[in-house]
Amino acid sequence: MSAQSVEGETDSGQDRPSTQLTGRAPGSYRRLLVTLLAAAVVVVLVRVFLVQTFVIPSGSMEPGLQVGDRVVVSRLDYRFGAIRRGDVVVFDGDGVFTPASPPRSMLGAAGRAVAQALGAPVGESDFVKRVVGLGGDHVVCCDEQGRVTVNGRSLDEPYVYPGDGPSDLDFDEVVPSGHLWVMGDHRSSSADSREHLGDPGGGMVPVDRVVGRVVAVWWPWSRATGVGRAAAQDPRAPGASGSAAQTAPADRAVSPGREATP
Repeated sequence: MSAQSVEGETDSGQDRPSTQLTGRAPGSYRRLLVTLLAAAVVVVLVRVFLVQTFVIPSGSMEPGLQVGDRVVVSRLDYRFGAIRRGDVVVFDGDGVFTPASPPRSMLGAAGRAVAQALGAPVGESDFVKRVVGLGGDHVVCCDEQGRVTVNGRSLDEPYVYPGDGPSDLDFDEVVPSGHLWVMGDHRSSSADSREHLGDPGGGMVPVDRVVGRVVAVWWPWSRATGVGRAAAQDPRAPGASGSAAQTAPADRAVSPGREATP
């Protein structure tokens, strides 16, 4: 009787190669690693060029935004379009609203860039405010009814925090070209352009410091919603760039990852 077994053993005592799996083939690990790296690259590219997420740490943009809201900021809007009055924007206030940070090493700058790409909080120089004035605009507070005016036109601002006036501080400024005049919706609790008039730059935010426009609240789910833009403005107003001095409220006002305002 043959000594051949169900495992394929032959009369000579030699075994056939086992078909039992003892682990992943090296090629499987390589494919998994390549897939993970490709996914990471896609995420980074999306965050760098398309959108970025931020967390609301303060109430300076209430009532539209609440502390703890997670928001989505579009980096794409201003690559193909202009900033408008009434937009809610995130910007880097380093050296504008906060003391200038010391120069970073190449390694430190690279680390910050990676942290930004991954949506991690990277410091306290990111701010969120509403754009009130564009380059060339004459912004004043206040008219006889206590309203902010832009180029002589009074603003209707229903997004301002209930009980707050348009501004407790008087100002009369012309916004330099390439800069923005920004204010928080919670006017009595926002350190914005008004508070920084005596600082270098006069409280005006350079346009190239804008990260992007807030387009949505995505968390908590109970508050998830899109963030609209201001209504079209009067193109005849100086500095309007196709928008107007009078702004309408956004659907919701929102902000960034680490906001350094009270």
